[in-house]
Amino acid sequence: MVWIIIAVVVVLLILYVMGTYNTLVRLRNRVKDQWAQIEVLLKRRADLIPNLVETVKGYASHEKTTLEGVIEARNKAISATTPEAEMKASGELSQAISRLFALTEAYPDLKANTNFVDLQNNLKETEDKISFGRQFYNDTVLKYKDKLEMFPSNIIASIFGFKPELFFEASEADREVPKVQF
Repeated sequence: MVWIIIAVVVVLLILYVMGTYNTLVRLRNRVKDQWAQIEVLLKRRADLIPNLVETVKGYASHEKTTLEGVIEARNKAISATTPEAEMKASGELSQAISRLFALTEAYPDLKANTNFVDLQNNLKETEDKISFGRQFYNDTVLKYKDKLEMFPSNIIASIFGFKPELFFEASEADREVPKVQF
């Protein structure tokens, strides 16, 4: 009778470990999947930028530093190899794009150009999707981290070597309140 109780407890323990391990794997894979979705959007944004810059160049050729800043930020974003580097480069690129859009306010003809308007709308739509993707990624990372840190799943996570993932955090410049002047 005692052996049956011990066997049942051992089987239940094994089932719990298996279930927790599978949940951790599923959450870790979901984090990676969400990061991959963000990378797709970052690639789309990077592909749109050269067309946008070329359109702006035709109207604002003397705004060389702003245009070069956008291209430099895009190149950093493309060449980033780790999620941390991609997060940082993405924030810098967002700032450069904001400066580019601010620059276009000085050129009414540019704002009326249909190619520019289409590119700007596509880029804005992509930026919105990136923002939502970042939020969903962070929600997924939170679920994963909770499972890694909560008892008793934290024991299983440490036994099998599960590591926490980083949140996608806003840079200091992204936290600044934009200045609106009329």
